[in-house]
Amino acid sequence: MSGSPTATTQSPPIRRGWLLPTPPGLCYPTPRGPRRTRSPSEVVEPPRCCRTRATSCSGCPITPRTRSSLASLASSYGRTYKNHEAVRVVAWRGRRDPSTCEFSLSGDPDQWGLHIVIWHGASPSWRSGVWNGATATGLTRYIWSQIVDNGEEIYAIYNAADGILTHWKLDYTGNVSFRAWNNVSSTWTSPFERPGHGCLHYGACGPFGYCDITGSFQECKCLDGFEPADGFSLNSSRGCRRKEELRCGGQDHFFTLPGMKVPDKFLYIRNRTFEECADECDRNCSCTAYAYANLRTILTTGDPSRCLVWMGELLDSEKASAVGENLYLRLAGSPAVNNKNIVKIVLPAIACLLILTACSCVVLCKCESRGIRRNKEVLKKTELGYLSAFHDSWDQNLEFPDISYEDLTSATNGFHETNMLGKGGFGKVYKGTLEDGMEVAVKRLNKDSEQGVEQFRNEVVLIAKLQHKNLVRLLGCCIHGDEKLLIYEYLPNKSLDKFLFDHAMKSVIDWQTRFNIIKGVARGLLYLHQDSRMMIIHRDLKTSNILLDAEMNPKISDFGMARIFGNSEQQASTRRVVGTYGYMAPEYAMEGIFSVKSDTYSFGVLLLEIVSGLKISSPHHIVMDFPNLIAYAWNLWKDGMAEAFVDKMVLESCLLNEVLQCIHIGLLCVQDSPNARPHMSLVVSMLDNEDMARPIPKQPIYFVQRHYDEEERQGSESSVNNASLTALEGR
Repeated sequence: MSGSPTATTQSPPIRRGWLLPTPPGLCYPTPRGPRRTRSPSEVVEPPRCCRTRATSCSGCPITPRTRSSLASLASSYGRTYKNHEAVRVVAWRGRRDPSTCEFSLSGDPDQWGLHIVIWHGASPSWRSGVWNGATATGLTRYIWSQIVDNGEEIYAIYNAADGILTHWKLDYTGNVSFRAWNNVSSTWTSPFERPGHGCLHYGACGPFGYCDITGSFQECKCLDGFEPADGFSLNSSRGCRRKEELRCGGQDHFFTLPGMKVPDKFLYIRNRTFEECADECDRNCSCTAYAYANLRTILTTGDPSRCLVWMGELLDSEKASAVGENLYLRLAGSPAVNNKNIVKIVLPAIACLLILTACSCVVLCKCESRGIRRNKEVLKKTELGYLSAFHDSWDQNLEFPDISYEDLTSATNGFHETNMLGKGGFGKVYKGTLEDGMEVAVKRLNKDSEQGVEQFRNEVVLIAKLQHKNLVRLLGCCIHGDEKLLIYEYLPNKSLDKFLFDHAMKSVIDWQTRFNIIKGVARGLLYLHQDSRMMIIHRDLKTSNILLDAEMNPKISDFGMARIFGNSEQQASTRRVVGTYGYMAPEYAMEGIFSVKSDTYSFGVLLLEIVSGLKISSPHHIVMDFPNLIAYAWNLWKDGMAEAFVDKMVLESCLLNEVLQCIHIGLLCVQDSPNARPHMSLVVSMLDNEDMARPIPKQPIYFVQRHYDEEERQGSESSVNNASLTALEGR
């Protein structure tokens, strides 16, 4: 383990055999020999490893040869070493100070070695998820783990996936990071770092609270059936309390929470089926939750199941859908099974009435169904037909798949909060699964928003027939009374800002991925400006409007503020300035004038954010006290120090020439004069041709930090970076 010169035997001890074959060094205990007296300051000899590649921190990466050694070591010491001394990785005190500090990493002696803990002294600072048969929640997909349980002891093996060189590091700040060698780019990538900044620290959300990391930022929430303990907001020190106290005596039920990192302080019960595990918790009124995993296909020895139960408070939970598991939470209320007797009594009484009613309805429905379908189609065409009054390019014969409001309600679980992917000024977006199994994203526009109606028109008109791999695809729309919904293709990785501005997630997008995103967005804009059958100005290009598919390919979304230009139009003006502060070009924000060069400016800001990993609205101390990110980038580039602008997460894996090329192009795009900015066709050419000559960018005037006086904000709704302006009157 990099960053740890020694392995100590201080508390907490590990009672059951722990083996940590973690890159770059293999840390393992030696067989017990005659015990000798050792001074308190003395430490164990640094752990040995099969050295195949030198590193800067006295370790070596895992290789296939090393991996084969791990199995034999695990087997050998598992048999002969029953009461192991603790094997602990200890961090350095500082970047250049190799003395030991208070942060260390080891197994938890009280939890059967089923998870890994970062300790701050004797207190946990971060805890991985419990091993579930394939991996531990919160640990990267690049490693796999295995538990061997022979009835006398348990030990764990965490190892690298086949063919991958890996490197772990516990630093002096208490963060553990993981790097994997990319054979294609011959660089190290950093897909994992914990706990970082946020609520991933141990117990940060308090009892019965959990850290939700499925959104674009981490936040504490209460488990279902619980509310903030102070009655107002979730206070991390107090956590959450039950909305309704448990009744016990068969009057409670268990609610399934999917995709969870299960809480700490569990009891491990051996040799149980799922039903037996559930019964263990159900019959004990003190049991608050349980979790189960079938390990029959994973383990080669020992108990083929993993039944965990919790007594009392649930602490240090996490919502981690990609690698989480089901947590069955005890809540007050009668379980569904107790309703069976009621059903048996009521059902015969109403059966005859239902049959008679059904027969009558069949006759009526046949007569009315044609009229209903005809009325719905008339309503839809009436709602969509008036779009031609706003857009000459509207195709009256445009057809959409017939997706009913009822189907969308069912697909999104009644537009439940757990299905919500995000929300903005015009409405909310939900994940849905149609009857045929197709996953979709459903945008439900605000009923009382005038701008929402206009956005609906724009989305339907502009992207219904646009076909480009870097534009999100509109699958259909639904009009139901005052409800207006848009149905898009579902993109599992959500938006770019989720990765770029989350310290724990940004390592997932290495430089090659970021460069591909930059080029993909540029090609999408070029299609809108030049290659589609109509010139389209997006007007709200930003990281949250760049969606990522399963392969991390970018797709431009949210055309609610877009405008169509005629063949002879080059620019237009408006008194309603819409967009997002920081991304808006100077001439647009101050004078309401927009053109294709307005999108070029937004693209330049986006490019600089991707390279640096910083927001355009970053505080002054983050950008070295410069007014904003653009000023920071320009001054570093001018002084020949552009490398310092690069996100440190990709600095080691990037190709420096490509990064400097992107910074240069970004500065060209954010020039104050629209005439000085390149067209997107030139931007695409410069991105594809590293040797292409590029003009020298002019110094920006840093306008984005200017402030409007309150009296000059007439009817405006504004916010910085995350939400869009809906109606800012021009000055």
